[in-house]
Formats: sequence, structure tokens, C-alpha cells
Amino acid sequence: MIRGDRIFGTVMIVIALGYILSAYGIETSFMSDPVGPRVFPYLIALVMIVCSLVMVLRPDPEADWPAAPMLLQLGIAFAVLVAYAYAITPLGFILPTAIASGVLCWQIAGKPLRAAITGAGLGVGLWVLFRLILGLGLRGLPAGWGF
Repeated sequence: MIRGDRIFGTVMIVIALGYILSAYGIETSFMSDPVGPRVFPYLIALVMIVCSLVMVLRPDPEADWPAAPMLLQLGIAFAVLVAYAYAITPLGFILPTAIASGVLCWQIAGKPLRAAITGAGLGVGLWVLFRLILGLGLRGLPAGWGF
């Protein structure tokens, strides 16, 4: 696993450098915060590079890869999160959040009714928190459905 850790660390360094490059293109106005919106992506990339360098320089000699069922679970979770990212703009916040959190909850707990209730509660509850309490401009439902 030493070689696998080093390859993964190197790939993550390349991704972090790409992240820095893409954050460099963020436009800032003269009236923005003096720190600017680029600092957060730079900090994330810096932490990513430091962690990746540790992984490259001090790889774990006894790392175990998860079994095939766990890899399938991770793949499903990844697909749900990617679909969530693409669905949130056309469908609003509540429906994609309810579906994604319900599926992820079902993966963790394995009880469909509880997962559906948790997903619906998180979708509505987080929307209320973000929209009504924090005042963020989130659209709750697809355009033309209200909210």
C-alpha cells in the first residue's frame, strides 16, 4: 500500500494545484472584503497539499482497502452527491436535499421509513434554517411551484 498512498497523494496535490489555479480566476470587486473570496479556496488547497505531502512522504505500510460491498456503498453515496449537485439548481433546495439525505440515511441505518422521514425533515428544516432564519436566497422548490 505504500505505492498506492504515494500515487493518491500525488494525484491530490495535482488536484489541489488545479483548485488554486481555478480560484485564481475568481473576480473580486474593489468593494469586497479585504481578504477577498479567493482566500478560502487557497486555504482549502493548502491544507490539501500539506495532507497529501504527508501521505507521499510517510505512506501507511499496512493500509487495507475496503471490501467490494463497501466500495459499492461508497460509489452509491458519491453518485447521490453528484446528482444532488446537479439537481439543486433546477429542482430547488427542498426536493434534492430530501432525496439525497434520505438515500444517505438509508445507507447508514438501513430502515427505509426512518430514512424517508429524516430526509423530508432535513429538506424542509434546512430550508427553513437557511432561508427564513439566515436569510439566504435559496429557492425551495422548482421555478413556478411557489417558494
